[in-house]
Amino acid sequence: MSSTKSKSPAKKPASAVRSAKAAIDAAAKARKAAASEIQARIARLDAEITGTETDGPDAATPATPATAAEAAKDANGANVPAKGGKRAKTPTTAKPPKPAKEPKAAKVKAPKPPKAKRVSCLDAAAMVIAESKVPMRATEMIAAMQAKHLWSSPEGKTPEATLYAAIIREIAAKGNAARFKKHDRGVFVAGKGA
Repeated sequence: MSSTKSKSPAKKPASAVRSAKAAIDAAAKARKAAASEIQARIARLDAEITGTETDGPDAATPATPATAAEAAKDANGANVPAKGGKRAKTPTTAKPPKPAKEPKAAKVKAPKPPKAKRVSCLDAAAMVIAESKVPMRATEMIAAMQAKHLWSSPEGKTPEATLYAAIIREIAAKGNAARFKKHDRGVFVAGKGA
């Protein structure tokens, strides 16, 4: 059987411990000095922004850093890694606002002159039949309207059939108050409404 020897940790000499403590104390002093330098720089920058002047690093009250990014800078102003090993983001300067655009001038349109109201086929036929002393058919009314330039067919193939149907509808709807009256089959005279 082999015996295992336990190794005891080696004792460090007292001088090594003292030198390590001295190094830690020196690093702490350097950190405090860097922190006070950062506070002084922040105070100077705040003074420049607000417009007040400082005579030295102790003239203005050191402001506390507004963000973790400002606090994470070393004495030279370089970024130091924040917690978690990530580098702190540098604060960006605000962009100046864009100048306001001038409002566009409102477009003023000249009022259009009112168009002459077109006379419908039925209204023109009522005018023609009221002037006529004799009964008329739909085809005769269409010819008279075109001759007097009251109404012309807009490329219709059978305007007389359309007029005939419109006259019959008006007589059926208005009765005795219609502008047309049936004289004979397909022949009309002026009614009481004309």
